[in-house]
Amino acid sequence: MVETARTHQAELPQPAAVLEKPGTGTTGVVEGRRIEVGKATTFSSEWERAQRARAALDGAMTVWVSVDGETAGVILLRDAVRADAARTLRRLRAAGIERVIMLTGDRAEVAESVGTVLGVDQVLAEQSPAAKVRAVRHEAAKAVSVMVGDGINDAPALAAADVGVAMGAHGSAASAQAADVVLTTDRLDRLADAMDVARRSRRIAVQSASAGMALSLLAMIVAAAGALPPAAGALLQEVIDVAVILNALRALRPARGTRTVVDATTESLLHRFKTEHTSLRPPLELIRETADELAGNPTARAVDRLREVHAFLTERLLPHERAEEKRLYPAMERVLGGPEVTMTMSRAHAEIERLVRRLGRHLALAEDGGVRPEQLDDLCACLYGLHAVLLLHFDQEEEAYFSLASL
Repeated sequence: MVETARTHQAELPQPAAVLEKPGTGTTGVVEGRRIEVGKATTFSSEWERAQRARAALDGAMTVWVSVDGETAGVILLRDAVRADAARTLRRLRAAGIERVIMLTGDRAEVAESVGTVLGVDQVLAEQSPAAKVRAVRHEAAKAVSVMVGDGINDAPALAAADVGVAMGAHGSAASAQAADVVLTTDRLDRLADAMDVARRSRRIAVQSASAGMALSLLAMIVAAAGALPPAAGALLQEVIDVAVILNALRALRPARGTRTVVDATTESLLHRFKTEHTSLRPPLELIRETADELAGNPTARAVDRLREVHAFLTERLLPHERAEEKRLYPAMERVLGGPEVTMTMSRAHAEIERLVRRLGRHLALAEDGGVRPEQLDDLCACLYGLHAVLLLHFDQEEEAYFSLASL
């Protein structure tokens, strides 16, 4: 938000008396006026209730801004689910994690939408730092618990868990200090990698210790029977120790674990198309904004907006989708084992092409005299459909394919 303000050449005065209330918000004094940013407890005006309803429909969080006790505005924030989150949870379940709970201070409707996408077992929303601690202790009383967090509000819960894991790349110093494990990259799948390393190391350690004790015990039985001279016994014990150590050194070798191995050429393609996705995502909102404008009160500039949307789709988006079909999908078929893994994505490409052609026909009709009333319903349905299909398709590709690429 600060960067956006600076791009608009806004002056940013230095606040004073800043106080952060964990899980609630921040207050401060700016140019003599008291500013509060954070959660709201009451909604007195119709406008405030309308904004909250809009946020609920969009699955967005609300950050309310008040000046001297009066509501001045609201910021809607939509949390994008990490592309690697769903795959990481599947890998963790494969590693033996039996129950996954999402603890968050966000509103219930926002948290539930994210939890549904990820397939967690339970969602506990609108949790204060103290409530998070209680939830972690409740789960820890039933089984060994692992808590993953990155904010200052998560620090007490990280300390309460059997194993606290902090996302250290962009997390707070407090959470990193309270955790037992700190992930130094901003990728959740590194947690699954750590689980793979831990399970493999433990398996090799148990194997080495068991084999070493069994061989030593067998040698002692033979020696007790008088069939093994002392000198030979001492030498045999050294051989056993060396064998056990060599076996333990296998833990240093890289192992695949639950991670899908991607060759260098495919990884290069994944990085390329992931970068293109990042640049194509913001303009997708133009499609919805154009549909909203047409659904409300179409103006004379509606045709200009349609031209802009159609130009983006035909000049940037469709070439990207066709390049994926030609280059990325065959590579993913080799990595993931057959054409079935890309079939649904190819079907989405076909639907996107169909909707873009339909939009082009609507635009051709509107070029002569503007958008006609009989076009509006189908045109809005086309635009809203495109927006929904593209968002879903982007999310699917990022989760299924792009999350396989390393940093």
